[in-house]
Amino acid sequence: MDLRLAAAVNAGKAAGMATRLLGRGGGTALPGLVALRADPGALRKLGRQLGRGRVLVTGTNGKTTTSRILASILAEAGVPVVHNREGSNLARGMASTLLAAAGPTGRLKVRGGADHALGLFETDEASLPAAARDLAPKAIAFTNLFRDQLDRYGEVDTVAALWREALAAPPPAATLVLNADDPSVAELATGWPGPVHWFGLDDPAFATTDPGAVDARWCRACGGTFAYDRRYFAHIGYWRCTGCERARPAPDTAAESVSLWPESARFTVPGLGELEMPLTGVYNVSNALAAVALARVLGVDAGAIARGVAGVKAAFGRQESVEFEGRRLRIFLCKNPAGANQVIRLLQATTAGTSLNAATLLSDRFADGQDVSWTWDVDYELLAPLVAKCWAGGTRAEDMALRLKYAGWPAPTAVEPDPVRLLDAVLAATTPGDEVAIVPTYTAMIDLRAELTRRGAATRFGEDE
Repeated sequence: MDLRLAAAVNAGKAAGMATRLLGRGGGTALPGLVALRADPGALRKLGRQLGRGRVLVTGTNGKTTTSRILASILAEAGVPVVHNREGSNLARGMASTLLAAAGPTGRLKVRGGADHALGLFETDEASLPAAARDLAPKAIAFTNLFRDQLDRYGEVDTVAALWREALAAPPPAATLVLNADDPSVAELATGWPGPVHWFGLDDPAFATTDPGAVDARWCRACGGTFAYDRRYFAHIGYWRCTGCERARPAPDTAAESVSLWPESARFTVPGLGELEMPLTGVYNVSNALAAVALARVLGVDAGAIARGVAGVKAAFGRQESVEFEGRRLRIFLCKNPAGANQVIRLLQATTAGTSLNAATLLSDRFADGQDVSWTWDVDYELLAPLVAKCWAGGTRAEDMALRLKYAGWPAPTAVEPDPVRLLDAVLAATTPGDEVAIVPTYTAMIDLRAELTRRGAATRFGEDE
């Protein structure tokens, strides 16, 4: 028995129990933090007990949804999984997930045995080098790379450098699952000695000429500019460098014949057939492709993939629907220009011919990023003709209201940082049967959901399944 690991596990479990008893959180980070202080090798020692190996999912947007879809697929395939499903994706969060599955001696106790279990870990972009080193993954999926939280991550080149650093750690046989549509992600294949599995969209009906927020303009190999034969959003599409021979690779897993509805999507994957899921938006089709590509790398059969995609549940705050005193609240987490613009276009497409009630919540805590200037790169103007009523919330509610004024939205019914009073304002201005789109940043979403939970309208964090 590893006495240091056992002590770390028990200390972490005690911290988690105290956190929950005091009502100070869900125990998704503190237990791991305590354990790693007691034994810095705890993540490695626990994670490497998983006999089927470990899989990491990273990227700016879509990590949680991609991981959720893959977890649903693996459940259909009967594969025991240890998964940080609450989205706590720093080293402490991954360690907390493993602690929850560990006994007092530091041995994992997983249904079917740890030797037959797989580790599925959503991984923060900046945490990837350490996670790749400690967990020795058999596959890493990269969803996309966008500008996000400049005060924390820096420019996209900083994150790309961290990712290249991380690729020195995995075993040579590890598979990279890369978004062929994103030139910054595709670049990671350069010099990679192991296998690569590409995924990408392949439906010209969703090509756009809208400018969007483009975060990849120049080729790192030669300095040439990127040109597009087809662009889906931001810098995602059929790209090619005008200065060298780099171009979008042909995907191994592609989405064709995409159809979108307000709450679902359908698409065809060559070799698998037609897939349907209870999530919508082109960006979620891309997330599903990442999960399907990982499943294929892991050898999951086509039937389990189709059932898993069809049965996935929306992740915490990501296209989540909440019934609240007769109103239907649809929550769309947004944390950067690329993601927010996709939500804006989704709302525009699904509100055609009707009017929209929308609450936009902007906060600037550490987990959100304290620089909120990114809101000026979001195309709120597209929704101005559709908005009937709106509300501004979050710790930077006034800044959000100013942005909406310049976007041509009607004057907000309320500009309210407090989620209690914001929900009261929504209730006062709507009637049962109304629908309200809630577009929050991360901690604003956490605050809002906590109040919805207090009022009995939503489940507690981590209890949604």
